[in-house]
Amino acid sequence: MADAPGLRLPDRLAERARDISEGKVEAAAPRDASTVILLRDSSNGLLVYLLRRVSSMKFAPGAYVFPGGSVDPRDGDLAVGWSGPSAAEWGGAFGAGETLARELVCAAVRETFEESGVLLAGPAPDAIVPDTSGDDWEADRQALLDRSQSLAELLARRGLVLRGDLLRPWAHWITPEIEERRYDTRFFVAALPDGQRTRDVSTESDRVTWVRPRDAVSAARGGDMPMLPPTLVTLTELSAYDSVAEVLAAVRSVRPRLPQARVTGDGVFLILPEDVS
Repeated sequence: MADAPGLRLPDRLAERARDISEGKVEAAAPRDASTVILLRDSSNGLLVYLLRRVSSMKFAPGAYVFPGGSVDPRDGDLAVGWSGPSAAEWGGAFGAGETLARELVCAAVRETFEESGVLLAGPAPDAIVPDTSGDDWEADRQALLDRSQSLAELLARRGLVLRGDLLRPWAHWITPEIEERRYDTRFFVAALPDGQRTRDVSTESDRVTWVRPRDAVSAARGGDMPMLPPTLVTLTELSAYDSVAEVLAAVRSVRPRLPQARVTGDGVFLILPEDVS
């Protein structure tokens, strides 16, 4: 048999792909989401922060992922203290309207704090919160999680502004139509702020790690670190860089990437976009 055209899908997804192709099932609409790739330098080179999702999760159980999640309706609150590129500039980078762009940036900051304890905000446009490890910060993180406090409310009460200038656009992935849960996700990169430390606080993960991108790629291909194609592709791209500064200086042309299912006589395969090596 000739080389497979892509990644062979398991039976459950293969059956759903056939149902969608035959018009028996409609594809779910994707939810807007943000993912942040946290980076730091080390004596061994560039490191990236990954979480392993708990096995009970409905989407990607057991997979290694970057911090992130869906946009919350309150993420677009105009009361959010803001510094860095405007919503219009972010919209231009991600192909989104100003409202959605603002929501995506706020979701990126909120989700990073919720899932890693790292807050990309400061008391001034040129300052950053030095430490978020105290009990009071944990109470704020929990309040975001249970939605009793919005990001805008947290920042206003603490006299902080969101530091959008610490983020850079990296990629845009849309979950394939074969998945029942779908996300339209913009990927950001950001350096771990000086003085702050990641904390294993996410209830959606059972393990966290800082790892060199190339080592994570090797582990994924060897079956030791399961991950979805967007994560693997992103880590492969980051393997070409030696430092955080190089990553943040990279010029990216961000276009939507939507893997497609292909039904053949030999099975059903997931085909990655042409610009993915």
